[in-house]
Amino acid sequence: METSTFYMSLPTPFLKPQKPPNQIFSSSSNNNKFNSALQHYALHKPKSFLIHKTSVPVLLKKQCRLDLFIVRAVAENAEESEVVKPKEVIQTLQLGAMFGIWYLLNICYNIYNKQVLKVFPFPATVTASQFGCGTLLILFMWGFRLHPIPKISKSQFKTIFLLAAIHTLGNLLTNISLGRVAVSFTHTIKAMEPFFTVLLSAMFLAERPSPWIVSSLVPIVGGVALASMTEASFNWIGFGSAMASNLTNQSRNVFSKKFMVKEEEALDNINLFSIITIISFILLVPPAILMEGIKLTPSYLQHAAASQGLYVQDLCVRLLLAGFCLHSYQQVSYMILQMVSPVTHAVGNCVKRVVVIVSSVIFFQTPVSPINSLGTALALAGVFLYSRTKRLQRKPKVA
Repeated sequence: METSTFYMSLPTPFLKPQKPPNQIFSSSSNNNKFNSALQHYALHKPKSFLIHKTSVPVLLKKQCRLDLFIVRAVAENAEESEVVKPKEVIQTLQLGAMFGIWYLLNICYNIYNKQVLKVFPFPATVTASQFGCGTLLILFMWGFRLHPIPKISKSQFKTIFLLAAIHTLGNLLTNISLGRVAVSFTHTIKAMEPFFTVLLSAMFLAERPSPWIVSSLVPIVGGVALASMTEASFNWIGFGSAMASNLTNQSRNVFSKKFMVKEEEALDNINLFSIITIISFILLVPPAILMEGIKLTPSYLQHAAASQGLYVQDLCVRLLLAGFCLHSYQQVSYMILQMVSPVTHAVGNCVKRVVVIVSSVIFFQTPVSPINSLGTALALAGVFLYSRTKRLQRKPKVA
């Protein structure tokens, strides 16, 4: 609903030119009856038509003011519509740029991460270093007041600690899978995230899926199964860890939703993710040392890098870049989520997975059979149908 502001002021030069002072007829279409009667009185002056002399100037003055108000309102509404259009264009361009940055950072993360895991096959240490890079970026953000520092209560910390533990396990399992199988296959398996979302939402949030939602999951499961049967790099550790990462990541999302429902305790998405990252780093460092020992020694890194024809500096740079890209693309993802609906974000995530799979196949020259391609395409098409079904699904009416 448009609103107009009326100013009780004299006319300005850029408005509609005013009529001469001796013009006594108003051209407003809202007062045709009055104007015709006044014109008849002025020209013919019949004795039977009685209008008091003092009433004519008053009526003309009121009519003049009404015309000025209408002109001013039209001018202001036109100015507002001209201002709104550039803002919408700028917001669209900004959102498109953020989606592009999100995809680019995700591609770079998967490439750098795979290169590091080939040379340095210690997923716990690699994951801990990535959380460490994210922690440094968060402290930089808070230290320079780029984002407000959150205040956390004890009840909040308990819930966030649980989310951080699940987040840590999910990222660790993803890196285990990336170290064992091809990047494209890991992301094909991770296309089953909607299946676990529906399952966990039904279990913990009592949300019953519609028949259309359930039917959209069929091509997802079938496509992943078809791709797994024909995957050249298939092994059970890589497959199982990717499936387990789906379970943990979607558990995190479901519990995050349950936590964010409480508005009085809710944090914004960026701070929630930042606190989870810091806790994840603290949680993972001791297990990484116990499981894999301290492997980041110069002698070991030099030997590992030489086995792949790299220098130690190249390996360290790629390790840092992987951590930077991981945290950056996840932060951008949360920023996009604040600007668009969850369904739009899910569709964008589906497109991102397609981009990552195609780019990794091209970069690493991964052999892909026609049946494997068909299974991957079927799974991703199912994810898209799931997103569209969620969007078209009618929300229950609130009584």
